[in-house]
Amino acid sequence: MDFTVSDKMQAIVGMMREFVEKELVPLEPDFLAKDFRSMLPVIEEKRAMVRQMELWAPNHPREYGGMGLDLMEHALVSEVLGRTPIGHFVFGCHAPDAGNIEILHKYGTPEQKERWLKPLVAGKIRSCFSMTEVELPGSNPVMMDATADREGDGYVVNGQKWYSTAADGAAFAIVMAVTNPEAPPYLRASMIIVPTDTPGFNRVRNISVMGHTGSDFFSHAEILYQSCRVPAANLLGPEGWGFAIAQERLGPGRIHHCMRWLGICSRVYDLMCRRAAERVMSPDGRTLATKQIVQVWIAESAAEIQAARLMTLHAAWKIETLGVKEAREEISLIKFYVAGVLQRVVDRALQVHGGLGMTDDTIISFFYRHERAARIYDGADEVHKMAVAKRILKGYAGRSARRV
Repeated sequence: MDFTVSDKMQAIVGMMREFVEKELVPLEPDFLAKDFRSMLPVIEEKRAMVRQMELWAPNHPREYGGMGLDLMEHALVSEVLGRTPIGHFVFGCHAPDAGNIEILHKYGTPEQKERWLKPLVAGKIRSCFSMTEVELPGSNPVMMDATADREGDGYVVNGQKWYSTAADGAAFAIVMAVTNPEAPPYLRASMIIVPTDTPGFNRVRNISVMGHTGSDFFSHAEILYQSCRVPAANLLGPEGWGFAIAQERLGPGRIHHCMRWLGICSRVYDLMCRRAAERVMSPDGRTLATKQIVQVWIAESAAEIQAARLMTLHAAWKIETLGVKEAREEISLIKFYVAGVLQRVVDRALQVHGGLGMTDDTIISFFYRHERAARIYDGADEVHKMAVAKRILKGYAGRSARRV
């Protein structure tokens, strides 16, 4: 495969990086101290600047107002925007909207695209994705209690969901619910669009995560669907295709996540190296950078970031070249490997900063708290490791070991 980055993409990535450093990083103290909703006016100002620069919605279709970048190109963009917690949101390529846009574009009806997709890409509305359930394991999506029963010309949705990111203020949810309970396990559920103003859609609360409840886009909600009736026209894709569509959504989504995580790694790595070079540790002027253990951390972090980056770009290339199904192994590998690298690099950066690293005077403690979930969402690391191992071992079944 060819890792060459075109002149066009180098220019785009360069402009975005400069914008992130000059316009967004200075907002982080307020982001850490204030309610997210209170920051929306200044964030909308930055979004307007992004639109003027024609850098809005990089991974979304041109016909709907995006830049139309492919997966490999967006991977490079996601890495740069990941350097700050608000990067993807300001540029209009944030989860869960990004994934919802992808499946609406592929499976939505003309009416669904007109009502939901166009304003979603434009950033005029937001959405959420309701799949995870309170009492059932998110790592086994076949186990699902939420139902959507066909009644006349509509569906009646009942169930309890949580970790529905950004439901607070969303215009609609894409809900995974069982529509065909007698079908084979992977053909039981469907995806249904549920406007959040529908009677029976109840946002119970924003869940407190690592001590942060959040608001608006920056939150995770628990939702109770109680006899929530929507038209049959709100079915997204064919009935019973919920799991298949979810897999299409999650494959590229993991590329987005992993490159965002690498952007975080790059940011905290820079902070760690700067701190090591500046922090004087003795009267003779020696700094943290002279300590061998700190040198080891820096070297190990550099190697792990590089390895994780190449693995992720290779997975993106394989998805684009051969499709999600053929790239399943690579997708699982990067999910747990990059999440692990993220945890280690952030932890080292915090350690090098000492007591300062524990405060919100830097962005490191925020990443330490909020990105611990990287090893859980989109499939727990352990599940991906087992799945990869099983696929690998299938190739060895019935083969005898060579004895030297």
